[in-house]
Amino acid sequence: MSLRERLENAANGRVVVAPEPARRSEQTDRDAIVRDLHFLLVEELGPEIVAGTTDESSLRRTLEHKLIELLAEQDVPLSAAERATVMADVVHNVLGYGPLQPLLEDPEITEIMVNDPNTVWVERYGKLYRTDVRFLSEEHLLQVIDKIVSAVGRRIDESSPMVDARLPDGSRVNAVIHPLAIGGPMLTIRKFSKEPYTVEDLIGFGTLDRRLAQFLQACVRGKLNVLISGGTGTGKTTLLNVVSAYVPGDERIITIEDAAELRLRQEHVLRLESRPPNIEGKGEVTIRDLVRNALRMRPDRIIVGEVRGAEALDMLQAMNTGHEGSLSTIHANSPRDSLARLETMVLMSGFDLPVRAIREQMASALDLIVHLQRLRDGSRRVVQVTEVEGMEGDTIVLQDIFYYDFSMGVDENGRFLGVLKSTGLRPKFMTKLEDLGIHVPAEVFAYEPPARR
Repeated sequence: MSLRERLENAANGRVVVAPEPARRSEQTDRDAIVRDLHFLLVEELGPEIVAGTTDESSLRRTLEHKLIELLAEQDVPLSAAERATVMADVVHNVLGYGPLQPLLEDPEITEIMVNDPNTVWVERYGKLYRTDVRFLSEEHLLQVIDKIVSAVGRRIDESSPMVDARLPDGSRVNAVIHPLAIGGPMLTIRKFSKEPYTVEDLIGFGTLDRRLAQFLQACVRGKLNVLISGGTGTGKTTLLNVVSAYVPGDERIITIEDAAELRLRQEHVLRLESRPPNIEGKGEVTIRDLVRNALRMRPDRIIVGEVRGAEALDMLQAMNTGHEGSLSTIHANSPRDSLARLETMVLMSGFDLPVRAIREQMASALDLIVHLQRLRDGSRRVVQVTEVEGMEGDTIVLQDIFYYDFSMGVDENGRFLGVLKSTGLRPKFMTKLEDLGIHVPAEVFAYEPPARR
């Protein structure tokens, strides 16, 4: 009996993917075969797949063996390469994330952007490229999205058409579906490396240099409050993950995130994750709720993945009441803008506080702002390291310690030649670090004049 006949006989079985595609071209022929095989696999091995009692490697072998049998009955001639491709596609659909699986396994890809079932873009080395990857249908894409979000206890449907989630490796996921997504479901995945980046990796990428790494290590060990700012995709979370490695292993660390992404290697780490409301609109747990609760958990360090709302007030109060050494990130275009955003977030908390009181809180709480930028050549660089010195009148005084020298221009390939330079100014908080026995060599702050073009 041919595969087509078996499919027709099984029409009353469990349908996972729309079963009968139109065959108009070589590509649609292959898509049809993938659909049919997927349907028959679920029909015959569905209970074993759903139960999850078999380990993945054994289940993969079972699937591949069954696929070989089904392909042997296939009445459409396929070359060996085509058979291998079809088998891989079906196994990815059943065990992985469908056509996204090869992209997720590619270490060069840092972001995956699905605009609709037939349009998938990726980011490689900071540049965007369109791929020939496509989904079998809109329903197929919806199944992949549902598989991702349900694994972390989230949901996406017409009543809740937007969701933030994560993959098992911590990669950040955002999905939008109808009625908000006009052209079809949209999916964005910001990949994290399988092995967390280290400071040596960032030095190799040119994000920072060894001198700045030494300086940041001293600041984190000295329990200074550090805010990492930058635009979307500049590497804020990556840098936060790297500098958090400098926290001593004997301290109790609490991380608070919308979707758990940080991967700290210390032994005493407690991870908290916010929760959206349920289908009845109840049960929401916000970042602000988690920050308040963390203060009752005897933390040595509080690390907030990103400050984006009213929790800013609770964070500032924690920093000013003995919870030193806090780390967080914020979306902003410059260190000065990050303070303006913090001020706005505090006002969102619902308390009618005078602006001067808010600024005094920020000036007292924050010690250092590290600003990142993604340059036109795709590279991500630390472009400013700024000390928060205090207040003068109603203005918070900021002082740059390091800056990126853009005046060095670009090479013939458009890559920036600039480097991170010191302003020659020694931060005022260095006295505090030295009192704690943390010494930073004077040459770290040696003045370097801008390059002359």
